Amino acid sequence: MPTPTQEDYLKAIWTLIQTKGYARVSDIADRLGIRHASVSRMVRRLHAEGLTTYEPYRGLNLTPAGRRRGRALVERQRVLRAWLVALGLGPGPELDRTVEGIEHHFGPQALRGVERLVAYIGHHEAWWRQFRDAAGGEGTGPDAPAPETEREGELDPPRSQGTEAELP
Repeated sequence: MPTPTQEDYLKAIWTLIQTKGYARVSDIADRLGIRHASVSRMVRRLHAEGLTTYEPYRGLNLTPAGRRRGRALVERQRVLRAWLVALGLGPGPELDRTVEGIEHHFGPQALRGVERLVAYIGHHEAWWRQFRDAAGGEGTGPDAPAPETEREGELDPPRSQGTEAELP
């Protein structure tokens, strides 16, 4: 199981390969904002763990296991970002910091639950708007306005007809 730091490198490598077709130590260092020497050390570790192939001065690529893990890490970040946006956290540096701060603490089971919730919200947007309005609107922080009233049963989720995503 990769460490959070290794996961950050795998995400960066996977993303660079997807966008540029390759990943070099200098590209990874620029993307992560760290020194080239630190990247070189980590690339050797990832290579030793069978996640990358690396030739000094020529660049690196992901092994099939590295590609699967990189893709899963990018997907985890996408799901968490969608969840936080649904909760009212808008795009920008705060969203990025929050995702970076929590992503390494979500295991597969928790992530599947969040993914199902995000899908449910997508299929029940009117219910979700009603929930957010009753819960205080867009904001979720300490400055968010308190709901004016809380009526029992007001936020019952819609009953599914079996055609939309359902939470178990």
